[in-house]
Amino acid sequence: MDTFALIVTVAVALFFTYTNGFHDSANAIATSVSTRALTPRAALAMAAVMNLAGAFLGSGVAKTVSEGLIETPHGSRGMGILFAALVGAIVWNLVTWYFGLPSSSSHALFGGMVGAALAGGIDVLWDGVLDKIVIPMFLSPFVGLVVGYLVMTAIMWLFRRSNPHKAKRGFRIAQTVSAAAMALGHGLQDAQKTMGVVVLALVISGHETFGDPIPVWVKIVCAVMLSLGTYAGGWRIMRTLGRKIIELDPPQGFAAEATGASIMFTTAFIFKAPISTTHVITSAIMGVGATKRVNAVRWGVAKNIVLGWFITMPAAALVSAAAFGLLNLTVL
Repeated sequence: MDTFALIVTVAVALFFTYTNGFHDSANAIATSVSTRALTPRAALAMAAVMNLAGAFLGSGVAKTVSEGLIETPHGSRGMGILFAALVGAIVWNLVTWYFGLPSSSSHALFGGMVGAALAGGIDVLWDGVLDKIVIPMFLSPFVGLVVGYLVMTAIMWLFRRSNPHKAKRGFRIAQTVSAAAMALGHGLQDAQKTMGVVVLALVISGHETFGDPIPVWVKIVCAVMLSLGTYAGGWRIMRTLGRKIIELDPPQGFAAEATGASIMFTTAFIFKAPISTTHVITSAIMGVGATKRVNAVRWGVAKNIVLGWFITMPAAALVSAAAFGLLNLTVL
């Protein structure tokens, strides 16, 4: 196995993690920044630190990504498939970031893996794709919407006799904790996805076998790159999540973040499922906003976001397939 190909693929995987960080930083902090619970730079610094910590909390999601989606490719062709998958995911991340669309970096990666695998002639584990990707993709936003609505309804009932100004001040402080929990969950979910890709590259190259513990250096570099990307900030997407869907106040921001964080921890620790942090927090914001009144949510914006969710996997798959075809013609 060409060591150079392994180094390039791992480097591209780490760049994908960096784009994931700045693309998805809004997931953790948009609500806190929009309600002025945290200043933008303080929020980004906190999110970067919590992303770093979250990356070391588990490995179940990494195992799903490395073993559960495509057959293990071999040789230089296999490394080319993995490289093309990452290219497709990176391109889609950059396109959606440019347009301020909070799409899923996770599903861009999964779509890229499927597209590159099909173009490279290796089997896709469709049962794994259905169970680990497609079902959670549809289920997690629904759960986020419903739980966000219920959590906000409970908060409104519990604090119905409170002084509104005092309650908002209290929730603004509480958002520091809920935003930290969101960032921790983002690190737990998204850093592991890249760990899974790097492990797959090491298996293809013969340096690792499935079942081995994830090397410490893999955890460290993936966590650091995700944190650096998060600190770089994704201001375009932050505006969409923080203000364009609904104007949030501190209680609503806390409810959305608490909902998103609880769902991410549950799916990572119990189901080992790699869900989209973008889907969860966006749907939670919609659910929280709907308690105010249904038309308080800008459903036109929400419709465009959901449309982006549906096209993410096939779009990334097409880019990855094209990247593999070009690679196959010129290098492989």
